[in-house]
Amino acid sequence: MTTEHEVRRPDRVIIRFAGDSGDGMQLTGDRFTAQTASFGNDLSTLPNFPAEIRAPAGTLPGVSSFQLHFADHDILTPGDAPNVLVAMNPAALKANIGDLPRGAEIIVNTDEFTKRALQKVGYDASPLEDGSLDAYGLHPVPLTTLTVESLKEFDLSRKEAERSKNMFALGLLSWMYHRPTEGTEKFLRSKFAKKPEIMAANIAAFRAGWNFGETTEDFAVS
Repeated sequence: MTTEHEVRRPDRVIIRFAGDSGDGMQLTGDRFTAQTASFGNDLSTLPNFPAEIRAPAGTLPGVSSFQLHFADHDILTPGDAPNVLVAMNPAALKANIGDLPRGAEIIVNTDEFTKRALQKVGYDASPLEDGSLDAYGLHPVPLTTLTVESLKEFDLSRKEAERSKNMFALGLLSWMYHRPTEGTEKFLRSKFAKKPEIMAANIAAFRAGWNFGETTEDFAVS
């Protein structure tokens, strides 16, 4: 079955990956940067590390992010207002929502929007349901669930499988922006050469994210 996608042709894009320090946002951003560089785009990056060392998971001081500005022309800065925010939990959304312009795309990991996680950062109600994000292009995606499901054939605990959700997100964004994938798969083979099961799982999650983009109708192709 062929899925029809809306096609957009932006001349520049600013993406911000945000989550807990343990969510692998720096690695995700670094790999997307490497893919973009190999594609020939001009780019500028801005890593942002947690405000507190060993901050509790799911809290605002524990949010880590990586911003990438890329274009088909010369650029000088990593940009101010992201066109796309990937928020792995409520803290990542709350810490970054103020930087987004109206109409920006927000991809959220809905699995992390539990009552406890929302309360931890001061949300009285879920922003995914109360209309507060109506000015944005909201894309609720159960990243954790989809990642674990894609890795069910591997001999991994649920916690181990969940760690690959950043690779699922990277695969999805790679599909959205037509980034080459060979470099990331080569990197994963090298990084986890001594842990073949983890290597294979990360590659599988990365491919699953790409395939999710290919089959869902929720995203435009850029």
